[in-house]
Amino acid sequence: MMKKTILLVDDEPDIREVLNISLSDIGYKVLTAENGADALNIFKNADIPVVITDIKMPGIDGIELLRKIKHENPETEVIMLTGHGDLDLAIKSLKFEATDFITKPIDDDALELALKRAFEKIATRKKLREYHRNRAMNDILINELIQEDVMIIGADHRVLDINETMLNKLGLEKEEAIGRHCYEITHRQSTPCSGENHQCPLVQTLKTHKSSKETHVHKDKNNNNIYYSISAYPLFENGQVIGAIELSRDITADINARQAMMQQDKLASIGRLSAGVAHEINNPLTTILTSTMLLQEDIAPDDPIQEELETIANETLRCRKIVASLLDFARQTKPAKKHYNINKIVGECIKLTRKQAAFHNLTIVPNLSDDMPTVLMDKDQIQQAVINLILNATDATDSGGTITVSTQFIPQNKVVEIAISDAGKGIPEEKADKIFEPFFTTKDSGTGLGLSITHGIIGQHGGTIDVKSNQSQGTTFTIRLPQSQGKQNGNP
Repeated sequence: MMKKTILLVDDEPDIREVLNISLSDIGYKVLTAENGADALNIFKNADIPVVITDIKMPGIDGIELLRKIKHENPETEVIMLTGHGDLDLAIKSLKFEATDFITKPIDDDALELALKRAFEKIATRKKLREYHRNRAMNDILINELIQEDVMIIGADHRVLDINETMLNKLGLEKEEAIGRHCYEITHRQSTPCSGENHQCPLVQTLKTHKSSKETHVHKDKNNNNIYYSISAYPLFENGQVIGAIELSRDITADINARQAMMQQDKLASIGRLSAGVAHEINNPLTTILTSTMLLQEDIAPDDPIQEELETIANETLRCRKIVASLLDFARQTKPAKKHYNINKIVGECIKLTRKQAAFHNLTIVPNLSDDMPTVLMDKDQIQQAVINLILNATDATDSGGTITVSTQFIPQNKVVEIAISDAGKGIPEEKADKIFEPFFTTKDSGTGLGLSITHGIIGQHGGTIDVKSNQSQGTTFTIRLPQSQGKQNGNP
């Protein structure tokens, strides 16, 4: 059996050498090039089905090399190697039909999986050619041989067939999907996809009679966003393109992981800056507050200037509160984890916030699921996160309202969920994506750091936090933490 050939392109000799050894050890034949020009020469003189290239190189960079390779042979699969800060370039490469992208430092398992996907796509194209010759193989092809989401679409955008994998994600039966426009069931919209950043792959395929690739955001059955890398292949009949078969790969986990990594890097940088600024500001604030209080003692209580001094003192105290929040933000430490019962922790949080809620004539309703597994966590940090969310819910809910705090275990995902729901006015859609950003706040007197700190705490526990808001029904924050694994006291 012949070895599968790969062309590896990177301007760093050490990376070329290490990857050459790793890929050779798992059975690939590896050709190497140190720049884009050399890579093109090798590519034109050899049969190379898969190329792995760095995205940033002198001369011909990875994006340009990708475009030239696709021009030479559109069926060549190209995997991009990126740095942490190159996510936009990596996403851009997908629009130019890159197969995948992998972030440095390179994980061998991730690279091996990407190569497996690339060669599976090559094999899939061969299967598609057989499909053109034998339409009777349709059901077997899209439901058994291809594991990705598949739709067969006519030139009028109507769905001719769809596989079970995609139907399950959309929450539809086949009869509900067949005959409807593809954009209706995937994007929940009434017109075809358009625009520079959301081009329709079917339109491109009908226009060029060639395969096309785009990155789209679809909606699942729960109206959540799913990021898809979509490849469309033309369907021919009597020499005419009558539609396309679309293969959609869910890249949501990859996108979210990279965004989370970038968010953590950004938070760490802001934290270091905040600590320095806070310490520099704290001392003069103390001097201002002390001097103001001394002046208040020396001036008669009925003197008109007392009101001005009171304003200075109050505003100085407000500044000190902001400084304290900055220090809390900068002081995010590595969690000291132990095994805890999540219901016990959440119960304590409810107890600590119940009086403040009652002061605003609000009721906190616990809805804690039985048989919850233990979670490996830093008790103080998780309490801080949950209490912050409950207090935010208190601020958002009008007098007489209810705040619900619930827990549940999702065994299939091995995660524990904590949900805090209020009956407030909700968060406007245009602000929902920004609420975890440092210094962004919807409150008149907020510092904009509480949710950033909470986001950082949950991230350090290997969990996620998201928000769903309806401006007429309130807001729900959901924390998801992995079921207990590993050792206590912060050890891996």
